[in-house]
Amino acid sequence: MGTRSDVGRIERAVIMGAGLIGTSIALALREHGTRVALSDPDSAALRLACELGAGEPLGEDAPARPADIAVVAAPPSAVPAVVRGAQDRGLAHVYTDAASVKDGVVAAAERAGCDMATFVPGHPMGGGERSGPSAARADLFLGRSWALCPTGKADPGAVAAVREVIRLCGARPVPIDAAAHDRAVALVSHAPHVAAAAVAARLLEGDDTALSLAGQGVRDVTRVAAGDPRLWWEILSNNAGPVAEVLEAAAADLAASAAALRETAAEGADSTGRAPEAVGGLLERGVRGRDRVPGKHGGGRTPEYAVVPVLIPDEPNALGRLFLAAGESGVNIEDVRLDHSYGLPMGVAQLSVTPDAAERLARVLRERGYSVH
Repeated sequence: MGTRSDVGRIERAVIMGAGLIGTSIALALREHGTRVALSDPDSAALRLACELGAGEPLGEDAPARPADIAVVAAPPSAVPAVVRGAQDRGLAHVYTDAASVKDGVVAAAERAGCDMATFVPGHPMGGGERSGPSAARADLFLGRSWALCPTGKADPGAVAAVREVIRLCGARPVPIDAAAHDRAVALVSHAPHVAAAAVAARLLEGDDTALSLAGQGVRDVTRVAAGDPRLWWEILSNNAGPVAEVLEAAAADLAASAAALRETAAEGADSTGRAPEAVGGLLERGVRGRDRVPGKHGGGRTPEYAVVPVLIPDEPNALGRLFLAAGESGVNIEDVRLDHSYGLPMGVAQLSVTPDAAERLARVLRERGYSVH
């Protein structure tokens, strides 16, 4: 099925997969007036996605005319067969996917006989620890990167159509080769998930007293570990080599740090052994590495912000009232984090602002009766 010569507006789309990613893409397209047909082997997930307003169920019969685009939001191992089946049915002019690995998907799609002129692999860099259509949001990809991995056989019109879907979802297309994509996500997504799971697994050994001391730090480190283990095994097994390389390098750093700390434990904190170099060096490299993560305003070093901690009650609309009061100061809130107080009906909202605006924000909030620290 050839692509249209004029991409224009995405008027009709087929989303194959009604989980978190597929339903979120559907919701985003629906906000722009696109008519969406949904399919999923899980009838309950499909029904919920439709009830949430993501679209209508895709019929079994061949369509009277192809949709502008079909998005396959399925596990990596399922994508090639689903794409081939959709192409055989003539569901759309253009096909893309949302799987989190690309190199193996592309190779398997070619082996399956997919039309690579109309298939443009992609990967939206959005998601969360929750899965399923109930966690879907129309703004899930807003401001996020979206890997665009066309092969050398891709029709320019097909690539343009996928770019338009990315634009409608509010994301930023990042053209990248499939193999380079897999190495990149191993570094920034897949291996960090395994590392978070390793830290979270240690918490099984802690008693209730130890866990009562848990603060925001351990919550931040382990947040993604709450993801579906079956889904993550599917992802990891399809990107095994690159993930293993990152984990081996991280494991070497951890092993060196553990050995140095054992030495310190045996000789005392005043030991002149290798601990400062091994552990301190890792901590310093960690700071430099964290600084390379793009922030709100794009690449480069994340801007330095001042944090204004504000005590708020744990009750409905408390955060809304705080934002309303903050708005009266004329200060832009660059970021916000909530720290909950264990066993207490209150928490601390950490408001990140530019350093020159911190005192003005604190003054206005104090005038409105807030406890600002």
